[in-house]
Amino acid sequence: QVQLVESGGGLVQAGGSLRLSCAASGRTFSVYASAWFRQDPGKRREFVAAIRWSGGRTVYADSVQGRFIISRDNAKNTVYLQMNSLKPDDTAVYYCAESRSMLSTLEQWYDYWGRGTQVTVSS
Repeated sequence: QVQLVESGGGLVQAGGSLRLSCAASGRTFSVYASAWFRQDPGKRREFVAAIRWSGGRTVYADSVQGRFIISRDNAKNTVYLQMNSLKPDDTAVYYCAESRSMLSTLEQWYDYWGRGTQVTVSS
């Protein structure tokens, strides 16, 4: 059973930075891509960033392009999201996800999900 555990969330002032981590365990297959999504209460979950494990191709939502960086450490089975120049609008629960088949911005292509970590950006 694949388990994804996010960490690194917290409270930060606008303009600050946080780095989220997503550690995977129990995987018996090669993951194709990992992604970060976020959800604010009362809103739909939205795509943030994704990375393909082979080759490292990345995709970002327009709202975070230039501020957030997604990366992965193959040896540690861990995906990171470096978040810079944070804004109050970035406040949400951040979820990591893994896909066995697709690098996508759509959540239906992701097979495994973590439980999320809260990020709160104060103004």
